[in-house]
Amino acid sequence: MNLLDIRNLSIELISNKKPILAVERVSLSMKEGEVRGLVGESGSGKSLLAQAIVGVLDDRWKVDADRFHWRGNDLMRLSAEERKKIISKDVAMIFQEPMSCLDPTTTIGEQLEEAVDTEQLTGYFWQKKQQRKLAAAQLLHKVGIKNHEVCTKSYPHQLTEALCQRVMIAMALARRPMLLIADEPTAAMETTNKGQIFRLLASLNQLKNMSILLISHDLENVTHWTDTLTVMYSGQFVEAGTTKQIFEKPYHPYTRALVDSSPKANLQLPAKSRLPTLPGSIPILQHLPIGCRLGPRCPQAQQQCVHAPKVKNYHGHQVSCHFSLRGSY
Repeated sequence: MNLLDIRNLSIELISNKKPILAVERVSLSMKEGEVRGLVGESGSGKSLLAQAIVGVLDDRWKVDADRFHWRGNDLMRLSAEERKKIISKDVAMIFQEPMSCLDPTTTIGEQLEEAVDTEQLTGYFWQKKQQRKLAAAQLLHKVGIKNHEVCTKSYPHQLTEALCQRVMIAMALARRPMLLIADEPTAAMETTNKGQIFRLLASLNQLKNMSILLISHDLENVTHWTDTLTVMYSGQFVEAGTTKQIFEKPYHPYTRALVDSSPKANLQLPAKSRLPTLPGSIPILQHLPIGCRLGPRCPQAQQQCVHAPKVKNYHGHQVSCHFSLRGSY
């Protein structure tokens, strides 16, 4: 049984004018202990999909799905409060902008202690208070913050964005989630620190069997840490399969372009050469193309692409394209 099973999820922005379909019929599943990458350009709807899963979207957004199951429970049949109660217990998310997610009026220590899972605390209330402080210090050490005493006494504005990102990771881990959604978890960090965080997430996956949904625009970096990949473009599902399948033999023109634009795929290019890219840019929400949204930029585009393609499944390798590249291999 899948831990998370989403079929044809759509997210609509309700506006005074015409509603905007920001995410259109995207499917996503996660098994226990799986590390899945969710990749695509900025504006492809990755973060919006993650926020819909954890239930933090406001009333401007309408979420609908054919199936939205968590550990066999049909969440679409529950009220928003019931859904939030189930998800908040088992799912944690590392948000992309830590400064906006931390409480500016409370110290880091107080926020981190509050996030500690109460089930791991024992004894009287004064003993639990001491255990919370110890747990907070250990979590900060885990994410690479050695001087925890200074950090716990600080307010978010007194720390750098990179340190706030580490604090957010520590707060997510404090809840011991079954599924951790990491939205660009190392965006503000230097390269050496990025490796440390990814190794921490990998060890939690291996030792605690924690499932991880790793969201990134960097396809090449994600391939080192994931088992499976899902690719999105402009709010639409593009391709999904094992990491090896996606990186070695992508079936969708957009995924092919992502792979071709990575430095790893262009080792033979002369120094200072430009990496190959698709022409144009991702469309804005107010002017989305009909049918396949990649159409205006796609080298394979034909008249049929004005209709949304159906998802084809080739032994677990799924692709949503009228003219996939499967026959070119």
